This record gives sequence, structure tokens and C-alpha cells, in this order.
Amino acid sequence: MNKITYTPRVITAAVILILGFIIAAVPKNTTTPFKLTPNQILNELKNGNQYLEPDMIAQMIVEKNPSLQLIDVRPQSEFEKFSLPGAINIPIDNILSPEYTDILHQDVMTNVFYANGTTHANEAWMLVRQLGYLNNYVLRGGLNYWAETIMNPQHPANTSPDDELARYDFRMGASQALGGGALTTSAPADAPSASLPKPKPQGKKKKVAGGCS
Repeated sequence: MNKITYTPRVITAAVILILGFIIAAVPKNTTTPFKLTPNQILNELKNGNQYLEPDMIAQMIVEKNPSLQLIDVRPQSEFEKFSLPGAINIPIDNILSPEYTDILHQDVMTNVFYANGTTHANEAWMLVRQLGYLNNYVLRGGLNYWAETIMNPQHPANTSPDDELARYDFRMGASQALGGGALTTSAPADAPSASLPKPKPQGKKKKVAGGCS
């Protein structure tokens, strides 16, 4: 069987097509001129620059970091059933509405988009990033991965490396502080952050300047 390869031109075309579908779903009077090209967006996507790890977000939530703003891009009906602590709801269809410009286009908060998976969160990120907005990211894996890694972590083997065991200890502490396995609509628990072991650094540190769907 012949192996299928994808050239940069094909990948770029796919990105343009996806953006076209996203833009088509947004009311025309809410669109504004894009500042970044599909190639620039493609390079950032390939590098995974948009992702923040669940461990980092869990630590920020438990410590009540004032620079964090979680943005749930699911429909309002899903948001009202459950959400991450302190999150606000901006459905993907409304992401370019002028009423949200001040939230998405700023240099103080670290916005983190999330949905059940990463598809819709990435769509939101692609739109605002093309507009040149900074400080917007995506929760890696979405709520599905969050439930698996933070709320219900699996104990590693006793022979696992120390950093894996330390990561598990941190996740268990975070899970207990955030409700012990349940997503919530309430504010973060008041557990002192000192009771949590610090997570190990994961990749480059993001600078704070100031399944699918």
C-alpha cells in the first residue's frame, strides 16, 4: 500500500478550509480583518504554542491565580450543567461578537479556551489568533483529558520514576481540592495551596503578559 504524504501546501490548504468553515458559521457583521496569514497560524499549530497543560491550570485554579480566565466555548446548555471553577461561557458561535472583544483582546489575563475535547477550543484560538489577539490558549485535551488526568488520576507503578510519582501526588491533591472527581459550577475550594506538591515543569513556561468538541 502506498504511503500518503501531506505537503505543506496541502496542510495549508486544509487550514484555510477549516478557517473558512469557522468564519462562515459566524454572523458576517461580527467579523474583522485577519492580521495573521494561514501559514503563520499553521506554524504555531505545528509547534503546539496554543496549549497549556492540565497540571498548570489545576495549580492556577487551586492557588486562585488572578491572571487566569477560563473560557468555556461549549453551548450554554452544556456550560450550565457543569464547568471548571470560575469559568465564563462564550460559545464558539459567538466568539467574534464585539461584546467579547475586551475579554479576548487584552494583555493582562491568561485566557484558556476549553470544551469537551480540543476541536472547538482550537477553532476559537485560531480565530482570535488570526486577529492578532495575544494571551489566548487552549486546555490540552479539554474536559475529557482533565477528568482523566486531574480529577481521576491513575496511580503509576511503584517502580515509576520519581517525577511520575510526584506528578500523581500533585494531581491527587488537586483533585481533592477541586471536589474529588467531579466537575463543578462553584468557585474553587478554599484548600491552602501549600498543601499541594508543586507540579514538575512541563515544557516551556508560558509568559503571562500583564475526542472532539
